[in-house]
Amino acid sequence: MSEPKIVPPEGGERITLVDGKLSVPEHPIIPFIEGDGIGPDIWAASSRVLDAAVAKAYGGKRKIHWLEVYAGEKANNQFGTWLPDSTVQACRDYLVSIKGPLTTPVGGGIRSLNVALRQMLDLYVCLRPVRWFEGVPSPVKKPGEVDMVIFRENTEDIYAGIEWAGGSADAQKLLDFLAKEFPQA
Repeated sequence: MSEPKIVPPEGGERITLVDGKLSVPEHPIIPFIEGDGIGPDIWAASSRVLDAAVAKAYGGKRKIHWLEVYAGEKANNQFGTWLPDSTVQACRDYLVSIKGPLTTPVGGGIRSLNVALRQMLDLYVCLRPVRWFEGVPSPVKKPGEVDMVIFRENTEDIYAGIEWAGGSADAQKLLDFLAKEFPQA
């Protein structure tokens, strides 16, 4: 099977970096990975919401031009690979993209597609701003004054993608290394 050919939609422009900041044109091209399982349903709803929000916020002067790129079951079925190089390159080239839920195939031979994307694109942090919505009960005395951001590391610990079957030679090598380098006190 062949690699998917990425053809940008007409009328759109790439988001670029200017002096270290994103420069978003009025008609940005944003790649999307539909996702597996409930991904197509989520994408159908979320793309309508995003399009409507942009139209309302900018009075119809701005519009997202969506560019489908492939990963997961759809990519494997159509192109014989779970994560085509062209998908990763499109995510790099267009700077901003959106991804639905992806299957982690069972049976070995492939690691988590989410972990692979995080590592290939150096998405090392999941930034979670903490906000309070007026009217929602809170255990904090002055929730409107909370100014907090949680940085969740995305590429180490359980996200490192070290995935070996229990009892395998590779798993035992790792256990032996850890026992040697980090002896119990």
